[in-house]
Amino acid sequence: MSKFVQVGVVGLGKFGLEFGKHLADLEVDILGIDTDENNIKHAKHIFTQVYLGNAADKETLQQIGVGDLSHVLVSVGDSIAASAMISMYLKELGVPVVWVKAINEDHAKLLKKIGVDDVFIPESMAARQLANRTTIPGFIDYFPFNNEIVVKEIKIANWAGQSLRDLDLTNKQRIQVIAVKKNEGKDYVFIPQANEKLAVDDVLVIIGEIDSLAKIEP
Repeated sequence: MSKFVQVGVVGLGKFGLEFGKHLADLEVDILGIDTDENNIKHAKHIFTQVYLGNAADKETLQQIGVGDLSHVLVSVGDSIAASAMISMYLKELGVPVVWVKAINEDHAKLLKKIGVDDVFIPESMAARQLANRTTIPGFIDYFPFNNEIVVKEIKIANWAGQSLRDLDLTNKQRIQVIAVKKNEGKDYVFIPQANEKLAVDDVLVIIGEIDSLAKIEP
């Protein structure tokens, strides 16, 4: 396995399998476990190792070496009890980072009390992102560590002729510019130069709080 990233996936249904495919594309070694032989069959050509077994049994997790992994995703369908038990065992076995797919907010609260590192509800996330793409012009995504922080694009009009140093967005607006695309260009320049003047129709990719971004008139 990779020296730095050793990933496990508990539950090889649609979500777990898709997650594994993306990791495999990035050449990350992945260990998978599931109780369903069909899921194992679909995953065995993608994952580095797959095991048919019950991850809700702590001894099973120990036997396959889950405690040596750096990250584990738990995606076991609609069983709140199973995901909670598995997550607890993973933390007891010393897995540094445990991610868990939840089915609702109450499930998410329970998992956070257990001490998992991140909880997500895919349907809720997708719905919220779609709503924000409708109501926040230029919305790209949420910042991973805080749902009040978003990444979005803005097009320059009022700020034309000023540089990022002149605007001082970090100190005045608590906004960080991470990329610029000039109005005649096709590619983004990441970590842009602070002294370069902005022009009409330049595009900035910025990170900031939703409320702060709503107040600016670029």
